[in-house]
Amino acid sequence: MMLVPRKNNFDLWDELFNDPFFNHHESKVMRTDIKENESNYDILVDLPGYEKENIKIDVENGYLNITASMKKENNEEDKGKYVRRERYFGEATRSFYVGEDIKDDDIKATFKNGTLKLAIPKKETKKEIPSKKYIEIED
Repeated sequence: MMLVPRKNNFDLWDELFNDPFFNHHESKVMRTDIKENESNYDILVDLPGYEKENIKIDVENGYLNITASMKKENNEEDKGKYVRRERYFGEATRSFYVGEDIKDDDIKATFKNGTLKLAIPKKETKKEIPSKKYIEIED
């Protein structure tokens, strides 16, 4: 028989939810899918529980920046103690490089059922391809 020291203030719920199955350290990450179409890229970002007014999107130096914030609910009438809290409150940010040619006006955004959808057009960057030069070998 093995004796295991007992913790002070042992709480069954804490032990249960400390199991790796329940640990989600990715709560601040915006889960994102990117889909390529013929004329554009669709970026789908999961933002459940966020309000449209608390989502900011901008393009700066070729980067698309998405910032979403959610305030903690302070309901004084709510009695009781939380046993587990996994919902994230605060601000989360995600950035994607879209290129220097993409401007704010080029991007179309919709927000429905907790999913932000961004349509970003494909822009051809016309780079002049330099002609191939050879180095002459001297005698």
